Amino acid sequence: MRATVLHAPRDIRLDDVDDPQLQLGTDAIVRVVAACVCGSDLWPYRGLNPVNEPTRIGHEFVGVVEQVGDAVSSLTPGDFVISPFTFSDNTCALCVRGVHTSCTNGGFWGHPDKQGHATDGGQGELVRVPWADGTLVATPSQPSQEMVTQLLTLSDVFPTGHHAAVSAGVTAGSTVVVVGDGAVGLSAVLASKRLGAARVVAMSRHESRQQIARRFGADEVVAERGKEGAAAVREMLDGIGADFVLECVGTGDSMKQAMLSARPGGRIGYVGVPHDVQLNVPQMFGRNIGLAGGIAPVRGYIEELLPDVLDGSITPGDVFDLTVPLDQVADGYRAMDERTAIKTMLSL
Repeated sequence: MRATVLHAPRDIRLDDVDDPQLQLGTDAIVRVVAACVCGSDLWPYRGLNPVNEPTRIGHEFVGVVEQVGDAVSSLTPGDFVISPFTFSDNTCALCVRGVHTSCTNGGFWGHPDKQGHATDGGQGELVRVPWADGTLVATPSQPSQEMVTQLLTLSDVFPTGHHAAVSAGVTAGSTVVVVGDGAVGLSAVLASKRLGAARVVAMSRHESRQQIARRFGADEVVAERGKEGAAAVREMLDGIGADFVLECVGTGDSMKQAMLSARPGGRIGYVGVPHDVQLNVPQMFGRNIGLAGGIAPVRGYIEELLPDVLDGSITPGDVFDLTVPLDQVADGYRAMDERTAIKTMLSL
């Protein structure tokens, strides 16, 4: 089969690799229908995370079950399934508490599972899914191609934006600022409106991204950054700043912007993968600023979010502004790296 392999920084290729095989009774084999490029894939792509050898990459996909192990009870061949960006058993003490990303039996695509078996990246024609009963979520029926685009966001990007809002504590009637206008930040705008936020401010300098933010429910857009951006936020929000700020980038500057934009007593939900982030804890203490977040436990959110996607109440798939076939995956990465695309979908 063919699969995406990162050989070195900015050297992404579609290689021929062995077809995955069932290793354990709890496994399933999924034929991928659609996958996508994540902002976090760009860290190793750009060389900011080391790449020491050719590495399978990708962790967002949806597809059709082809085979199941003899211990799999909830899935059958032919089911259309959504796969979270981590695999988990959905039964351990941490999964039961909603932290599927720390599952005692779980792991990340492209890294060995707890039994030492290699796992596949999500950007390939077939994927072996460990703990299939716990990991995969089947849809009620076979989706249309348009719906596939929407469902693909449930593998990572939309629940990650939702996690930022949930971690901050967004409530009905509240004010929210979203720092970051990538696919996760835009998803956080949509998630905040879904949770009932009264006013959502998107911080964005890019017209195309501003348009999607407004489509997702942003009431205001602020292009300024730093102290000027925070001053603009305060002016919009009762002179004090936002009740909740969602940090969706992961840089030191974006976290500083989040801190500056929160009102005293405000809360920050962060989901940007942190790189060179430092916290001024005395400042947080003095202003009663709370901080919570981390890796989104996507598996724990899918059942909640799926009905609203299926009935069209929300359309998170609007973040995909570029679709390329799998054999043009290098072009898809390049477009996101150069910020000419918000998020790339790979069709198979």
